[in-house]
Amino acid sequence: MVAQNGKDLLIKLDMDNAGSFETIAGLRATRISFNAETVDVTSLESQGGWRELLGGAGVKSAAISGSGVFKDAATDARARQIFFDGEVPGFQVIVPDFGIIEGPFMVTALEYAGSHNGEASYEISMASAGALTFTAL
Repeated sequence: MVAQNGKDLLIKLDMDNAGSFETIAGLRATRISFNAETVDVTSLESQGGWRELLGGAGVKSAAISGSGVFKDAATDARARQIFFDGEVPGFQVIVPDFGIIEGPFMVTALEYAGSHNGEASYEISMASAGALTFTAL
């Protein structure tokens, strides 16, 4: 993977729960992280006292976050709706020259900020709520 523009990492939201994905407008910074819990199976018989982990046994999760300015009433309204209604819609994260990560996410935080001489901004955080798929680009 060669150097990429950060603006090309996109977070898309399923607008109608029917697979109609739109980029969440106005985001200036985006991030996705993957995590996997470990299951420690170390015992007194572990060779040399080294820790042993059970492969494939831990819980996997992903988190998406972004921050930016308001640009699009439709995606802003949809993000607010899914937060307040507790929905778990589909999201896509497009990572340039890597692939598309897709699956259900829950909006876990939605923050708004602004100062009297600047633009209104927001931050959004999501946590995976089911199995994710990966499609290579």
